[in-house]
Amino acid sequence: MSAQPNLAECADCLCLATRRAARRITRTFDRELRPYGLRVTQFTVLVMLSLRGAMTIGELAEALGTERTTLTRNLALIEGASWVKIQPGEEDARSRVVTVTAKGRAVVARAFHAWRKAQDKTAAAIGSDGASALQALARASLR
Repeated sequence: MSAQPNLAECADCLCLATRRAARRITRTFDRELRPYGLRVTQFTVLVMLSLRGAMTIGELAEALGTERTTLTRNLALIEGASWVKIQPGEEDARSRVVTVTAKGRAVVARAFHAWRKAQDKTAAAIGSDGASALQALARASLR
């Protein structure tokens, strides 16, 4: 018979810690962006498209590190606000290409100072070492 696992070790679960931290960080950004009708997930989509230009939904999901289904739900909301335009691909009509609109760029420009405030609050809360570690974690491949 095998010994019972020491479940107390789970109190230091890295997955739980990162999920809790992510939810707290997300709430900070969402709170600041709320007056602009944006959630941070929508803001990051608009920024990514503004920086990189038109992308297929698959390319955008990969660039954001998100699931296609999650991205599709967010795209539906921001398409409804006319912040993005989704069209069939020129080379493959089955693919969908997403482009940020002028209205989308304008909402990003208006909300940028709120994003900056959330960024600064978060950086102050976790410190420069924490911010560096978070960026390194985001770049790390944990296969």
